[in-house]
Amino acid sequence: MMRLALGTLRQHRGAYLGTFFAAFLAIALLAGSGLLLYSVLVATPPADRFAATTAVVSGDREVTVVTTKEKKDKTKTKTKSERLTGAGTLPPDLAGRIATLPGVIAAIPDAAFPVVLATTDGQPVQGADHAPVIGHGWASAPLTPYTLRTGTAPRPGEVVLDADLATRAGITTGDSVRITAKTGVRTMRVAGVVTPDGRDALPAQGALFLADSELSKVSGLAGPTAVGVLAAPDAELSTLLPAIRAAAGKAPVLTGADRVHGDLPGALPDYIGPISIFGFVIGITAFAAVFVLTGTVALGVRQRLRELALLRTAGATPGQLRRLLGLESILVATLAAVPAGALGIVIANLVAARFRTLGAVPAQFAVQVNVLVLIAAVLAGLLVAFTAARLAGRRAVRIAPTQALAETATAPRAGLVGRVLLAVPPLAGGIAVLTFVPLGGPLGMGMSFVSSALLLCGVAALGPILVRLLTAAVSRLAQLGGATGWLAGMVTRAESQRVTAVAVPLVLMFAINATMLLNSSLLGQLTADEHAARTARATAQVTAAGGLPLETAEQLAKLPGVTGAAATLPTRAIVTKAGKPEDYAAQGLLVTGTDQVLDLDVSEGTLGGDGTFAASSQLVAEQGWRIGDEVPIWLADGEQSALRLTASYERARGFGDLVLPARLVAAHDPRGLVDTVALRHGPASMNGGAGDVAERIQATWPALRVTPTTGAASAGDAQNQQGAWELMVVISLGFTAIAVVNTFAIATSARRREYAGLRLAGATAGQVHRMASREAAITVAVGLFLGAAVSAVVVGAFSTAQDGTFRLIVDPLTYGGMLAGVGALGLIAGALPARFVLRRRELPAVAEAS
Repeated sequence: MMRLALGTLRQHRGAYLGTFFAAFLAIALLAGSGLLLYSVLVATPPADRFAATTAVVSGDREVTVVTTKEKKDKTKTKTKSERLTGAGTLPPDLAGRIATLPGVIAAIPDAAFPVVLATTDGQPVQGADHAPVIGHGWASAPLTPYTLRTGTAPRPGEVVLDADLATRAGITTGDSVRITAKTGVRTMRVAGVVTPDGRDALPAQGALFLADSELSKVSGLAGPTAVGVLAAPDAELSTLLPAIRAAAGKAPVLTGADRVHGDLPGALPDYIGPISIFGFVIGITAFAAVFVLTGTVALGVRQRLRELALLRTAGATPGQLRRLLGLESILVATLAAVPAGALGIVIANLVAARFRTLGAVPAQFAVQVNVLVLIAAVLAGLLVAFTAARLAGRRAVRIAPTQALAETATAPRAGLVGRVLLAVPPLAGGIAVLTFVPLGGPLGMGMSFVSSALLLCGVAALGPILVRLLTAAVSRLAQLGGATGWLAGMVTRAESQRVTAVAVPLVLMFAINATMLLNSSLLGQLTADEHAARTARATAQVTAAGGLPLETAEQLAKLPGVTGAAATLPTRAIVTKAGKPEDYAAQGLLVTGTDQVLDLDVSEGTLGGDGTFAASSQLVAEQGWRIGDEVPIWLADGEQSALRLTASYERARGFGDLVLPARLVAAHDPRGLVDTVALRHGPASMNGGAGDVAERIQATWPALRVTPTTGAASAGDAQNQQGAWELMVVISLGFTAIAVVNTFAIATSARRREYAGLRLAGATAGQVHRMASREAAITVAVGLFLGAAVSAVVVGAFSTAQDGTFRLIVDPLTYGGMLAGVGALGLIAGALPARFVLRRRELPAVAEAS
């Protein structure tokens, strides 16, 4: 069997080229996306702030909720945790208590907090790869250890910078810098420059050290965020560590590689978002690869019906033919595996580089090449190719031996009942997802892809039936083009299975990518519209690089001529949902004045003050809250506060699901800075108006930026996410586009005998070209119609879930571009192969073969 399979491959190299190419691309994309997902799963923080310590006692870094349920005679306990975006503090006397333990040389407290560092002329200073700058007390420098390269330790009013920050900003000892923290803006003198353990800086964060006497005043922290323990060389750790844990109480004690997690969360790269992004990438890639490779292998098997019939005449059994087809597919996929694995590594690095540029992954993210991941991608490709060949062979090998004597061998068609039974589960699943899954929630985009995939599987199962119905209608229109159109219509109706094999990749190409693009575009439009509506009454906004202290925002709101102000502090907050802590985007909000500046479209209740909060109507509905309910909310540093719900609002897109008191957020968020101050003021006048307000702000706070409108949505995560979606669409479009061209080429190359017969019967090359072009047009029209139908169902349901409005075409320009692009690709892919087949010098050989 192996000898026969190798001989068949040598004899039909051209016929197997399409399968080879499809397997090559499928394995390459599976390998690339698999490496990306593996890399984010195993990614570790690049720097250890506590490298010199034996152990680290950490403040809260996560919220843990324990629920207990009584079920019959059993008690079930569940423990769920959610990471904090800030750092909880430890008791101020903890370091002193640990220092007295036997075997401890020193217990050094570290109060870490983010700062905005700038030169005196306002130029921001960041670490390598836009790393944040983290402030510390000078006493904590030995924890890394940091050592002075130049200058002296900081005194009150002074700071020490790491060498990388100083070099980037061109700062030397004696220069002045501006420090912005949530407690205010200060100009301080640079007393010295330090290096960490022989390097210029720790990767992923810049370091700034203050005099210990000024630490609490500048940081606003009530205690250290961690305590580093330095043990004596001869200390018995088996005895010392339990003693440290006893002194620390409930605070975690970290050792070994876990010590890095004692650092401030904002100082460490976050890989939670990239895990979901790359998980979605591999989902799209796997579905498209399976879909395309299966179709290509099945089409290749179909093109060999005459050969299979001849083998049946020679005495081959159906089982032997199925094994032959499966073995051939494995050999072809194996030949494609080695170069595909190498290409997968290249693809992974290119995608990672682009995602780093977009900010969708940390700047320190690097692709980790893993042999097991590559082997898994190869095995997946082999399995898909083998399964597709076996399934296609089950129908093809039913050819009766006498059919080998016919001019054209035709495989038996699957029955109507069988196809309907195959189509029902995925179609029902897709409809169930669109009907019962809340597409308006955070899982909406992912679930829209799942529903598209299920509907496409149903369309593929019903492919020949749907194509026959649509071809019968579309081909009638093609007959208006004369004799060639009439012949093209007859051929497509007679060869509905071939049309199906070519049309299905077009359906996949349009439906998946149009759905992702349109849904992403819809979310962008709705977010921009809600942002514009929220800030429509504001006449100016004030911002600063990195943010401004709440105290400054309060002073801006009190300026003469300002009739209303709204300051927002972005943060994260945690509430429980069905016994599980869930993290939500939130805003600290300070509203002053008689005029409304920020319109959240409050649907129930009114915005309150201290001790209260507001929530989006969607979150209120999910949680079952009512106005007046008291809800425990964990703030960014893990502090739990019981707040009373006083309002629910509708305009939450691009804003957050929770509105908290600004002072509460500023006190418990490590950054604690105001992002934007929206102002409303009257017209310019001698008594102080629009012009005077802006001039007064610029004169008093030169570092602030005043713009006349707040109508433009803010940049940041939304843009990065949009860029990530678009890059995923590019990957999917590229793969499916090549698959479409490949499928058309396979289908056309198998018709050499048919085209030669038409030429020998007197048809001119131009007439055959026009016939092939009209066939391609019919196929493209059928594929686009089915693709548009699938995308319309999903996009319509997704749109309705967002704001109650049913939309078929969210963005006419994007939709038209997709139709034109996919249509043009299909027409070109269908017409060009025919020109190569009909070259005059090939006709004698083809005619002889006929």
